[in-house]
Amino acid sequence: MPKKQTKPLTEMNTAELQEATADLDEEFVSDSFGQPTARQRVKLERAKRKRGRPKIGKGVRVISVSIEKGLLEKTDRLAKKLNVQRTRLISRGLEAILDEEVTVDG
Repeated sequence: MPKKQTKPLTEMNTAELQEATADLDEEFVSDSFGQPTARQRVKLERAKRKRGRPKIGKGVRVISVSIEKGLLEKTDRLAKKLNVQRTRLISRGLEAILDEEVTVDG
């Protein structure tokens, strides 16, 4: 176990720095770690997960859509007012239209 530092590294002289960093010269320090605790395993699994947004439904696909500038400005204002992302607002609108279409057809 490393010794507790008594003062910041920037204020140490050469001898003190050598003593404080002596454990960094050892090789294969991972061999001395032992098995992780339950809490450490949870953190490790979380770190291994892929980054990015959580999967919603079947996942997402990025597309390019042209929208008239005025309509986009209105969309952004409403999204800000509702405190949602633009993507979520557009998705909600599409879902509402598709749900309505199913109701009319069904």
